Amino acid sequence: MNSEIATPSQAHRSRFLQSGAGTRLEAFGPSEWGLLAAIAVIWGSSFVLIDAALVSFRPGVITAVRVVLGAAALGFVPAARRSVDRADLGRIAFLGLIWMGIPLSLFPIAQQSIDSSVAGMLNGAMPLATAAWSTLLLRGLPGRFQITGLIVGFTGIVAISWEQVQGSSATLQGTLLVLLAVTLYGLSANIAVPLQQRYGALPVLLRAQLAALIVVVPFGLAHLPGSSWSWGAAAAMVPLGLLGTGMAFFLMATLVGRVGGPRGSVAIYFVPVVAMLLGVTLLDEVIALSAILGTALVLTGAWLTSRREN
Repeated sequence: MNSEIATPSQAHRSRFLQSGAGTRLEAFGPSEWGLLAAIAVIWGSSFVLIDAALVSFRPGVITAVRVVLGAAALGFVPAARRSVDRADLGRIAFLGLIWMGIPLSLFPIAQQSIDSSVAGMLNGAMPLATAAWSTLLLRGLPGRFQITGLIVGFTGIVAISWEQVQGSSATLQGTLLVLLAVTLYGLSANIAVPLQQRYGALPVLLRAQLAALIVVVPFGLAHLPGSSWSWGAAAAMVPLGLLGTGMAFFLMATLVGRVGGPRGSVAIYFVPVVAMLLGVTLLDEVIALSAILGTALVLTGAWLTSRREN
């Protein structure tokens, strides 16, 4: 009987923008929590690597190098070179532009007129944007546990960032650029679902990152003047590209393919938690009480989002 029921991605494959439900509707198991944890650790530690790279290289150079290294790493994996349907090449290229090419270029521009703490807090709205796009594309609201969990989790993100954003000099332009990037992230988490389910994450991500080079390479070349060379800054970009772009996006595509865009995007809530813990461990930063309460809210929101919907 199940074979006679078309999934949303199958029923609407003729549409350019499409999403789908995850293949796992049950509560998160060890593998899903493992994927989520790996994504959070890799992307949470990326802030330290970016700071190290910015000592010598301008933002556009860092963005271009990390995508080049990410695509190169995926290209060495034979499974990533498997063929895909020509009808989906346009969707995959579009995914590369809105998931990597444009957002990774927007953030450095935005952070010239907005504090990184504010950018991080706004980036925490990505799961909410994912849920909004899911509602539009699938024509149905996420379950009540998902909605509640996403709201609770974002409240936690605001609490974690609250002390840092006080007195921020963020401009409207910088704020809007970050919100545009977050909106594109939300859309990408949805359209990655059916593509990952058809071909697996590796073939999709390799082609998507190659498409992203169309945007990030010119941006990087424009930022070469004013950059300088240092071995430490260059070394920081290696794990940033291989892990932060190659591995992490692969893991994220795998996760949303399994559990759907809104549930998978909750991994983003843990990124500032990891960044905060690294700041305490490596930089002797002090954790505010609001950040501790925010972390508890993030954990609660993630647990609610991970539950099975009836």
